[in-house]
Amino acid sequence: MRDIQHFGEEGGVVPVIDVASTSTFLNPADMERTFHGELEGCYLYSRHSNPSVTAFGRKFAALEGTEAALGVSSGMAAIASTLDQLLSQNDHIVASRTIYGGTYALFRNHLPRRGITVTFVDADNLEAVEKAIRPETKVIFTESLSNPLLRMANLKGLSKIKDRHRIKLVVDNTFVPMIITPADHGADVVIHSCTKYISGASDMISGVIAGSREFISSLIDINSGSVMLTGPVMDSKIAHELYLRLDHLPIRLEAHSRYAQFLAEKMESQDIPVFYPGLRSHPEHELMKSHMNPGFGFGGMLTLDCGTSKKAMELAGELQNSKFGLYAVSLGFSRTLMSCPSVSTSSEIPEAEQREMNLSPGLLRLSIGFAGELDAQWNRFIESYRKVFRGTSA
Repeated sequence: MRDIQHFGEEGGVVPVIDVASTSTFLNPADMERTFHGELEGCYLYSRHSNPSVTAFGRKFAALEGTEAALGVSSGMAAIASTLDQLLSQNDHIVASRTIYGGTYALFRNHLPRRGITVTFVDADNLEAVEKAIRPETKVIFTESLSNPLLRMANLKGLSKIKDRHRIKLVVDNTFVPMIITPADHGADVVIHSCTKYISGASDMISGVIAGSREFISSLIDINSGSVMLTGPVMDSKIAHELYLRLDHLPIRLEAHSRYAQFLAEKMESQDIPVFYPGLRSHPEHELMKSHMNPGFGFGGMLTLDCGTSKKAMELAGELQNSKFGLYAVSLGFSRTLMSCPSVSTSSEIPEAEQREMNLSPGLLRLSIGFAGELDAQWNRFIESYRKVFRGTSA
């Protein structure tokens, strides 16, 4: 009798959404063993683990080249939980000076209340990073591509420093998922705000932590895990949705990069002060090339220095009126999003420190989308730019 091919043995083509907040134990003794950490692989309570969140974590770990990953409620929850797990009172962090304003506020205003000190340095200055390390330093923290200044961190160089001092390198990779794989260059923990490119639709708040299986397990340890005990869990419906969206992340990233590269080159040809890592004029263009994976481009983020915040907002208003983009914080959406970081996403950073990190009050950050025809988008941009900057070479 010939073999008969069967379908359905493995269930559906995607995991189901498991919305249960708690799980059944057929053997009551197993619950006690799970609470004592003696039994792995059991679902106990969704603040500890959930099948949908686990499925997303496995898929994301494959994307980042790490052993494991854990979905959490936001990008800030990912950062805070990671540092809470790695640090104790009297510990010290060396952090990049150019980071997201919310991360800066966490480091500057919140961690000191726990007795943790932070030294901010230019992450691209490896000598300065090494000099800032103390005996009590436990972590080097950086963004692979910084928000909002788009400076590329020398991850390979930072990895050598952290190995020499036997400390951890934590990298926020939100701006360049897939483009940069920090774990390949020595990062111990990789963090994303999934709200941005991983979601791609600006319709949810979520985050993820990727790292060794041992570290990810420590986050949900019943007695000492920062995620388990403080509770920033990822909702199972969001985990399921993100699981599905990861499949088309490469296509979306390539489109974001292609549009941004086209517009950046057009702007530069008109002597518009554009800053984009895909341009040879970018100071870390070659450094980024030495770290990046082929096929995805240089990302969808670019900035313009408009001189003053008034001019930046005026240009953003014209660009919104012309349907080039939307004036809104966040990034990774299919349409272009624009914001003035000095008064929005970096407003937590005092003006004096903004000047020290070379954050111009006239900086306009653009998350370039891929909706609309490229030439039409350029025409909308240049017409708006000329209205605002009459008499310029453009």
